[in-house]
Amino acid sequence: MKNVLILADGSVAKHFVDWISKKRVAENNYYVTCYQSDMAPEKMGQNITVLKIDPTSYARLKTVMEEVRICIIYVVLQNIQDAQYALENIHMIDNKMRVILLHQWGDQKIRFKLQHVTVIDSDNLLAAHLYDHLPNVPVVAQNVGLGQGEIMEIHVPFGSSFAYRHVGSIMQRKWKIVAIYRNKKQIIPTHATMIRPDDTLLVLGKPIVLNGVYRTINKRRGLFPEPFGKNIYLILDLALDKENAMIYLKESIYLLQQLEKKQLYVRILNHCDFELLEQIREYESENITVMVCYGEEYQHIIEYDIHRYDIGLVMNSIARFEHDKLKKLLYDLRKIVYLFGDEPLYNVKESVVLMGEKEQMESISSSAFEISELLKLKLCLCDFDPEGDFAGKKMIIEHYEILTQIMNTEINIVQKIANPVRELEKRQNLLQIAPFEENLNANSFVKYLSTKVQDFLLITQRHPKLLVPYAVNDQ
Repeated sequence: MKNVLILADGSVAKHFVDWISKKRVAENNYYVTCYQSDMAPEKMGQNITVLKIDPTSYARLKTVMEEVRICIIYVVLQNIQDAQYALENIHMIDNKMRVILLHQWGDQKIRFKLQHVTVIDSDNLLAAHLYDHLPNVPVVAQNVGLGQGEIMEIHVPFGSSFAYRHVGSIMQRKWKIVAIYRNKKQIIPTHATMIRPDDTLLVLGKPIVLNGVYRTINKRRGLFPEPFGKNIYLILDLALDKENAMIYLKESIYLLQQLEKKQLYVRILNHCDFELLEQIREYESENITVMVCYGEEYQHIIEYDIHRYDIGLVMNSIARFEHDKLKKLLYDLRKIVYLFGDEPLYNVKESVVLMGEKEQMESISSSAFEISELLKLKLCLCDFDPEGDFAGKKMIIEHYEILTQIMNTEINIVQKIANPVRELEKRQNLLQIAPFEENLNANSFVKYLSTKVQDFLLITQRHPKLLVPYAVNDQ
């Protein structure tokens, strides 16, 4: 048991003693000295002893400290002279005693010779607490861990780029979502937990990283491809993309022009044509950077670029995507991937999401709505089922219909008994939006036996495709 002495006077001291009685820390004994007996709480525990004595009296204080082995003294007195006398008395009795002093006298200074005094300034404490309630100010844990802001509480506003995303779809590098508070309840999130507007996230990580996370969460929509990253990265492999290199570049620039305050980084691999390289370099500008790789460690260079330039969207051809384990790298990094098609992006009129698993459809929904809005595309949620089994898709449809109301947009929902691959081939000028799965076309034999749309994503190059990371449960 540890014995705590409290020199108490005033309303703050009374509230402090009341707080102690409510919390009931059984391992502590409290001795409260005060001028008046009304300092005692209504429901006083057995471990609280109230002594009606003058807290500034040297003789009375010495008697208490000799009878009981005190480990720490709290000086919570409303008069500055009383506090001054109390500190002097403590110093004369035991100059090594630990003391907590509440300073509540503004700019007035108090002197003490004690070595182990922690001063709590009431004005600064209240000002800091008021500051925490200002809009656009993150709330950080000040008395937990290092107390440097490595634990932060972040509110998710309506329109946030994090809203309606699964926790597992967000790359949490050097930070982590450890808890979600919703409707006055705590949720320990899994990768499949969806973040909703008005949630409060408890995040842990490096303070400088958390400050960036706070800003991203509080940004409004229209900042695609966030929160997966900020900028665009075009990979041009001249060994695979030489004939279409200029088309791919112009398509990337078109997308850049539709976005707000983004940068386009062009990484050229397998450079073998100086004339073509000069044509590409002519497009360099304030927000377009061209970089040439002369080595062979492409995977390491691409990973370095993605981290360095805060890349959220990677644009490349299907051939490049399937080459050199790039697909695995981008999947692990949780980046959105755009795959070029025969139809250029600037001719696209419609975005299409083919229904699949519920968690995947929910996880990619926010990105589907946002890219459709940015490019002014009609969003179509399609359920093409050869068996006509539409009953199991009601919850997916409800989720997308709710988002149309929140985002004040429209969606076309189509249910049809049809082969999804053939049905897509009939359509023109569309962008297919699909979940980014780890094993896309992993087995060429399985492709032709499968009825899953994702197994045919990389077979045809007619339509451009946007692959969106989703919640992954295997981490």
